[in-house]
Amino acid sequence: MTDGATIFARASGAGTAAVAIIRLSGPAAGAALLGLTGFEALPPARRLSLAPLRDPISGEHLDEALVAWFPGPQSYTGEDMAEFQVHGGRAVVEGVLAALARRPECRPAEAGEFTRRAFLNGRLDLTAVEGIADLVAAQTAAQRRQALRQAGGGLAALYEGWRAALVDAAAQFEAAIDFSDEADVPAAALAEGDRRIAGLAGEIRAHLAGAERGERLRDGIVVAILGAPNVGKSSLLNRLAGREAAIVAETAGTTRDVVEVQMELDGLPVTIADTAGLRDARDGVEAEGVRRAAARAVAADVRLAVWDASRPETRAVALGALEKGAADGRSVALVVRNKGDLAAGPGGPPMAVPGEPADEVTVSARSGAGMDALMTALMAAAARLAGDGRAAVPTRLRHRLALEACLTALDRVAEAGLPELQAEDVRLASQALGRLTGRVDVEEVLDRIFADFCIGK
Repeated sequence: MTDGATIFARASGAGTAAVAIIRLSGPAAGAALLGLTGFEALPPARRLSLAPLRDPISGEHLDEALVAWFPGPQSYTGEDMAEFQVHGGRAVVEGVLAALARRPECRPAEAGEFTRRAFLNGRLDLTAVEGIADLVAAQTAAQRRQALRQAGGGLAALYEGWRAALVDAAAQFEAAIDFSDEADVPAAALAEGDRRIAGLAGEIRAHLAGAERGERLRDGIVVAILGAPNVGKSSLLNRLAGREAAIVAETAGTTRDVVEVQMELDGLPVTIADTAGLRDARDGVEAEGVRRAAARAVAADVRLAVWDASRPETRAVALGALEKGAADGRSVALVVRNKGDLAAGPGGPPMAVPGEPADEVTVSARSGAGMDALMTALMAAAARLAGDGRAAVPTRLRHRLALEACLTALDRVAEAGLPELQAEDVRLASQALGRLTGRVDVEEVLDRIFADFCIGK
């Protein structure tokens, strides 16, 4: 529940801008609007009106603003809301905020409080709230698509459909209990309930299989560059980044810590990490770098194992680095044969090796030759791991845990035997789905979710 106060905050980004937006929500939003504008009546709903803003106490002229009035419940929060579009200078914004703060019924909003009120007033479900947070944080096209789908109710519609199906299935088990004295009703009802549960469990399993893809798209894909010292890992990072992000030197062991670069790859968020050369380190600092490189290999979504085509012995080191990574299909490994131009020599054979495996690419990080093929391979790997954001998939660990709890309860239905136990397991499965959208008590997760929001959202 809310405290009944009218809240206000700057809804646009911080800093000087052409326009700043200040929003209010609560029972006194209309009175605050009238107090600052001097209007005798509230302006037409959902239309912009030009008005001078004055401090209601001092009478000082604050700005010429565009004012909008959104009566509840047809507003973002479900409450009465008002917005002031003012000039974005610091003095103007602070003057308007100070005038609002002097009204006893108004107080500054907390982080995410506007969206929290929208949730509490039934304007948004919990997955839509999370989608809005992701949309604000989205940095790539694929992240935007996924967040928009979720904010628009894509996940909620799916989960509510499953909850409705569980209600229908529960009715079958309840019928078997209520009509246990009838000859044919219990058996037929139980068979129909089992059929519906089996179909629903299959749908949820298929949906759950996309959880890692959704989480990767939201959080970003990590690409680790691995290999022996001086095989050109830092040069490859710089070539991929399009800038001098890492120091390049002929001295072995120059890279001693993980150097990261964020970039967008075909609409997907990617972090590329250059790691220390893998060898028996000669000092403690380099040894720590090698340890971090090995840890990065295990955690990375994509592992680029780089070797020097002019030093064939480095290939074994590169392949050895891949053995430290996941082998369960949750990551992608690519072997990169660098310095292919040096191995070929003047007038030598083409850089690509005849019969080269599909997951091995020959490049020259120095000249850029072969980089198009490597980028194509990276884009294919990223698409396989994260998708393109068009499908409705779980995007958070919270989603995955609730879906797994739902499946566990559904799996027990087939084993329960007694309709009373089956009906109870269906109820537990429905509760797990209800926690996803906020239909059942989720107070313990609200503070964590809304902590990610900015003031004014």
